[in-house]
Amino acid sequence: MNKISVKKVNEDKSKFTFNIEVREGASKTEHVVTMTKRFYVSLETEKSPETVIKKSFEFLLERESKDSILAEFDITVISKYFPEYETKLKDF
Repeated sequence: MNKISVKKVNEDKSKFTFNIEVREGASKTEHVVTMTKRFYVSLETEKSPETVIKKSFEFLLERESKDSILAEFDITVISKYFPEYETKLKDF
C-alpha cells in the first residue's frame, strides 16, 4: 500500500506548487507538481488543492507504479496519458 504525502510549497497569483512523496515500505519517490488556479477552479470542487493532488496520485497509482510517475509535471499532463482523468477527478 502506498502512502502519499502532499505539501504545498508555493502559491502565487496563477498556480500552486506541491512536493509529493510516495512511500511503499522502505522505497519512496519524490515529485514536484504544479496546478494552475484556473484548472483548480474549473474542477468546481470544495476539496482543497492538496486533496485534489492526493486524489490525482491515487488515480495514477491505480494505473502505474510510483516509479513510473514523472518526477516533475503540471497536473494537467495526466489527461494526456489518461483521457478519463478529469472526469474521474470530479467524481472523487
